[in-house]
Amino acid sequence: MSRARGPIAVAAAGVTAAGAARLAYSVLNQRPPGGARTWSRTNHRGEALTLLEGPAVAAGAIAGALAQAGLGPARSGRARSGAALAVAAAGAAAFGAYDDLAGSGDRRGFGGHLGALRQGEVTTGAVKLGGIGVTGMLSAALAGGSPVDVVINAGLVAGGANLLNLFDLRPGRAIKVAVASGALIAAGGSRSAGASIAAPLAAGLALLREDLGERAMLGDCGANALGAMLGATAAGLPRPARIALLAGITGLTAASEKVSFTKVIERTPALRWLDMLGRRRTDPAPNVLIPAQRGDPAKFNGAATLRPADHTNLVPPEE
Repeated sequence: MSRARGPIAVAAAGVTAAGAARLAYSVLNQRPPGGARTWSRTNHRGEALTLLEGPAVAAGAIAGALAQAGLGPARSGRARSGAALAVAAAGAAAFGAYDDLAGSGDRRGFGGHLGALRQGEVTTGAVKLGGIGVTGMLSAALAGGSPVDVVINAGLVAGGANLLNLFDLRPGRAIKVAVASGALIAAGGSRSAGASIAAPLAAGLALLREDLGERAMLGDCGANALGAMLGATAAGLPRPARIALLAGITGLTAASEKVSFTKVIERTPALRWLDMLGRRRTDPAPNVLIPAQRGDPAKFNGAATLRPADHTNLVPPEE
């Protein structure tokens, strides 16, 4: 019976996560916290879109993880794993939403936030980085293991949250990267790690259509939450695999300070095809310069020059 409950729990996690994400998105759009203007942004087409996709995806993923924990085999440690996933997602989503709504976009990347700290300025990004670091430690502690494993797992949660957010620069890209990352984790050979990815991936895919259609975006809230959960699922991998994964995350994060992921994708035919899959086509148009303003999600790609296909080159609505 316990063997049969495993697949049932995974299926329940996926269905619950997808359904909860859709429901949360609908409810949040009907009654957005703080009003619709708080979450509204204008993209390069002059069209409005909302950041509410992020909280909805996070809520769906958490619901799915808890559902799987409740239905998993009693002796599998599923409850502890579900709690670790929920904490990872909730903490990353909360700090990400704070940066989405209160961030100025004047400082970007680790270098920018650390430089601000050296000058005595505490940016919203620095608060987010510190908060997600603490979130990673709490999640890893709940997952259990030796002190070494807790440190590694905390790094995976925090690093995964930050790295996935770096890909939220075009419609649907972060969710596609999450799916690819989840497939790699599942292929790592751990049944528990493979099963745990159902909730975050189902929640993200449930709102992929809105993201690709440029009606909504994950923002820091959603991208950080999905990345943190993927990092938490990797706790089920063997230690050598986790160390290699953490090294890869660290290397890519460091590279992002010098290399544009978008340029690499655009110059690689296969990656560009995957990146464009399902996205709206855009006719060539002149570049437009829009200065960064408070709450401007343009901070995500660190540029004020807007190109027609740029998903995150947004400006907040007029006050």
